[in-house]
Amino acid sequence: MTQEAFAGKLGVSVRSVASWRANPDMIPQQETQRILDTTLAMAGDAVRRRFIHLSRTAIAQPEVQALRVAIAVVRRGGDVLLVCRQDGEDIAWQFPAGIVKPGGSASKVAVRETLAETGVHCTVREHLGERLHPHTHAMCDYFVCDYVHGEAINGDSSENVAVAWAPIAELARFIPTDRIYPPILDALEATV
Repeated sequence: MTQEAFAGKLGVSVRSVASWRANPDMIPQQETQRILDTTLAMAGDAVRRRFIHLSRTAIAQPEVQALRVAIAVVRRGGDVLLVCRQDGEDIAWQFPAGIVKPGGSASKVAVRETLAETGVHCTVREHLGERLHPHTHAMCDYFVCDYVHGEAINGDSSENVAVAWAPIAELARFIPTDRIYPPILDALEATV
C-alpha cells in the first residue's frame, strides 16, 4: 500500500504514517498501537509473514558480544604460573589472560597471551569451562595448560608488575581461594 492508502485504511493522517516510516524506533501512542495491532490481526497470513520478515530486517542490529577473556592455568611440576597485575592502585596476582576478539579462538589466545606476557610456551591440555566472572563481569574461558619451555619473565611491563611460578600448595598466599574458579582448584589439586 501507499502511505496515503495505509493512512486511509487506519483512519490516521498521511503525516502520521510518513512519520512512522521516517522514525521506525518511534513508539506509537496507545490508541494508535491498538489500531495497528487490530489491522495486523485482521490481515492475511501472507501479509503477517511479510510484516514479521520486514520488521526483523528493519530492527536487525549487529550482534553484541560480551567481553570474553581466555585464562591460562599453566602447570609445571608442582608450580603454577602467575602474573601480578597493577590496575590503578590495586595489585593482584592472577593467571595469564587475554581478550578474545569476536570470532577468535579462546584457546589460541590463552597460549599466545601467556607467551607474550611471561615468555613461557605452553599447550592447552583441557578446557575447564566458562563463567561470567563475578567481579569483572567478563565472560571467561579457563584452560589448564602444560608448560613446554621458556623462562618466566615480565614480557608486558605495561600490564604486569611481576611474573612468578607459585607452588600450587601455596596458591592461597597469592590468590584467595574464594576468588578462584572452583574447577581450577580441582584440576590443580589433582596434580599435587
